[in-house]
Amino acid sequence: MNRREYNSDPRYAKVLEQMDLLGIMDISTTRQSKNGTIVWKLPIKNEWPGNQKNATFIEVASFKTGYVRNQNSAYSNYQLNKQVDSEPRYYKLSNGDYRKYTLKERVLIPLEIDRLEYLISYCLKNYYIKRANQVVDGEYIPKWKHELELRKTKSEPMDVVINGFRYKI
Repeated sequence: MNRREYNSDPRYAKVLEQMDLLGIMDISTTRQSKNGTIVWKLPIKNEWPGNQKNATFIEVASFKTGYVRNQNSAYSNYQLNKQVDSEPRYYKLSNGDYRKYTLKERVLIPLEIDRLEYLISYCLKNYYIKRANQVVDGEYIPKWKHELELRKTKSEPMDVVINGFRYKI
C-alpha cells in the first residue's frame, strides 16, 4: 500500500502517522499488495543469543484472510491474533461414552484497518516496550549501565543494585 492510499482515509492516515513515528516501513511487494497482504519492517532486530551478527529486522504482516503474523521467526511465521477457547466438542469412545474437549482458536480480524491498528498496538506492546533498551543496530544495553552513563553526565552519585547488592557509584 502506498502513502497516497494510506492518506485516503482518516484511520489509515493515523496508522501512517504512527508508522512514521515508530520508524516502521511498509515493504509489501506488488504481488503481496494485489493479494491484500501488507508487510511491515520494524527498526528492531531479532535477538538471537550468540548470533547478533546475523540478526535481521522484525517483520510483521496483515493478511486479507484476517490473520496477523510475525514474518521471520525461527522456523515458522507464527500468528499474532488473539486466542479464545472454542465451543465444546465431543468425541465418541469405542464403549459408547463421550469425551468433551475444547481447542484454542484464533480470532480473525476481517477489516484491514482493524488489523493494521491491532498490529500497531501489538508491536508497541511486544517489541517497542518489552525491548525498549535494544537499539536499532541490535546491541543490548542493560538498564544499570544506561543509568550509570546518565549519572556520569550529571556528575551525581548513584545507587546501583547488581545481583542484590547495592553499590554507590
